[in-house]
Amino acid sequence: MKLLRAGRAGAEHVCVLLGDGRLLDLSEAVADVDPAFFAGGGIERIRGLLGAHGFPTVSRTGLRIGAPMARPGKIVCVGPNYPAQAETGQPAPAEPVVFLKAPDTVVGPDDEVLVPRNSVKTDWGIELGVVIGRTARYLDTVEEALACVAAYAISHDVSEREFQLERGGQWGKGTSCETFNPLGPWLVTADEIADPQDLGMRLWVNDVLRQDATTKDMIFGVGELIRHLSHFMTLRPGDLVNTGTPAGVALGQPDPKPYLRPGDVVRLEIDGLGCQRQKLGAAW
Repeated sequence: MKLLRAGRAGAEHVCVLLGDGRLLDLSEAVADVDPAFFAGGGIERIRGLLGAHGFPTVSRTGLRIGAPMARPGKIVCVGPNYPAQAETGQPAPAEPVVFLKAPDTVVGPDDEVLVPRNSVKTDWGIELGVVIGRTARYLDTVEEALACVAAYAISHDVSEREFQLERGGQWGKGTSCETFNPLGPWLVTADEIADPQDLGMRLWVNDVLRQDATTKDMIFGVGELIRHLSHFMTLRPGDLVNTGTPAGVALGQPDPKPYLRPGDVVRLEIDGLGCQRQKLGAAW
């Protein structure tokens, strides 16, 4: 099942995209896709409603697609998680590098991304986003961890590298700027993804392919990441885990590095999860 939220920012309607391409508006039965939705078994409830209720069809023409979930409870990010990220000078970690990102960075998949004031090193980063569907606490196995996954989505983990690496080494400074986490276009429920470690992922900047990888290359797979994280924090329904970005970010390019500027266009896609397109603007 593909869940999304469509409409103007702040007034999105919950929708489901059917296999035949029709978009159904579920707003009369589902208030929103948020942490309470996942905690209350929202996905299972929607499945039941689809079989017994006739929801209206929505035209996709000219329709803005918002982030597929309202503000996550928290966004947990993973640092270097692909071997080729040695291009950035970061060695392969012995265990996951973890940091938090402000939940209000989440915007729609095609919304404008704002280059922060005084930014000189705004960078891109395609990631597999994992939405937690049940509480994950002190898990023992990868299987237990994967059972806690509700859905997957494309997550664009935008970073400002100077803020992140040269302003005290505080990664949150460089990743929590407004609009720095386009998400979607939809959530694909976990049952539709046969293997989260077998998804191709690609990112273009101004039609130049910059990242071309597969989740097979992750140092720590989705299940191991969630199992590991559950021993350091409690993951709750509606939390988002960004699982790391592969080689090809601006930070790893030869000088002069092609950091993002207003007017640039970024496109992203992950197999089975759809695509995103953002035009860069300037923070006012």
